[in-house]
Amino acid sequence: QVQLVESGGGLVQAGGSLRLSCGASNGIFSNYAMGWFRQAPGKEREFAASISRLAGRTYYTDSVKGRFTVSRDNAKNTVYLQMNNLKPEDTAVYYCAAALYGDPPDNRPGAYDYWGQGTQVTVSS
Repeated sequence: QVQLVESGGGLVQAGGSLRLSCGASNGIFSNYAMGWFRQAPGKEREFAASISRLAGRTYYTDSVKGRFTVSRDNAKNTVYLQMNNLKPEDTAVYYCAAALYGDPPDNRPGAYDYWGQGTQVTVSS
């Protein structure tokens, strides 16, 4: 069973940047498409970004396009989410998720098999 651990969250002012990391263990990382989701208080979990198994394709929700970049290093079993020009509305718990043989990556939470515990991102105005 794949285990995912996120890190890199924190408190940042609007306009600032954060880089989230998600390390995977107990699986063949390149077999998994990876996604980043986020959940704000009182709201449903929503798709943010995803990346195909061999990093050939990336997908973003409209609200983060041009500001967030998802990448992965299969040799390090790690997926990243670089977040620039952060806005208060980006405040949420961010989760990474893995979908076995899940190419092309899906934007629905139900398509993912494994989830991390989440990392809090808070953007102050």
